[in-house]
Amino acid sequence: MSTSERPSRGQFPMSTSEGPGRDDRARILRNALAVGAATGAYGISFGAVGVAGGLSVLQTCALSVLLFSGGSQFALVGVLGAGGSALAAVAAALLLGVRNALYGLRLAPLLRLRWPSRLVGAQLTIDESTAMAMGQDSPALARLAFWSTGLSVFVLWNLATLLGALGAHAFGDPRALGLDAAIPAAFVALLWPRLTHRGPWLVALGAGLLALALTPVAPPGVPVLVAALVAVPAGLRARREATP
Repeated sequence: MSTSERPSRGQFPMSTSEGPGRDDRARILRNALAVGAATGAYGISFGAVGVAGGLSVLQTCALSVLLFSGGSQFALVGVLGAGGSALAAVAAALLLGVRNALYGLRLAPLLRLRWPSRLVGAQLTIDESTAMAMGQDSPALARLAFWSTGLSVFVLWNLATLLGALGAHAFGDPRALGLDAAIPAAFVALLWPRLTHRGPWLVALGAGLLALALTPVAPPGVPVLVAALVAVPAGLRARREATP
């Protein structure tokens, strides 16, 4: 097959005569474990932040199991910790979780899941599992990458959440250690790798200034929602303009 005939990453041939080799499977499993370990480490921060935000250890761990979307979890806890209403917290989490639904639409033809495995697959549809799946050269390898990465991140994220929550709880008052500052710090850590062009920088700065301007006059949680409603369409437009 010539170079021009080879399928690009994320575009698979209709059929393959050979299944994935042992080396390919081993490579994917190693990468999945590495991604799970790196991503799961953030779970320690979320566990501490959840307790610092007023949740119990059980509630914090339940969020990681049931919601399982790092950005959405931090948003929910951040709004609640700032004194916002449960409605505002859930709305902020949903706004950040919309991308997972878009991932599901892209992955559905590839994974071809049926009930009840579709429920498990939906829970594991996150940034990391999607990126790993779409970076493979065949459907079989893509499915292996999706499941191994999703399960690796899920298990290690939840274990780290438990450790972080128990550690913060052991100190009595996590705010005395400044752990409440971990919420904005975590958002900066999530955002920073995406600020690679002028467009994302302008969107981030504009949304931040808007949230700051609304903070003195709006209830807790509302500035985040308004900034997100402005940042999402602006970010999509900036991305389209940056795409050749």
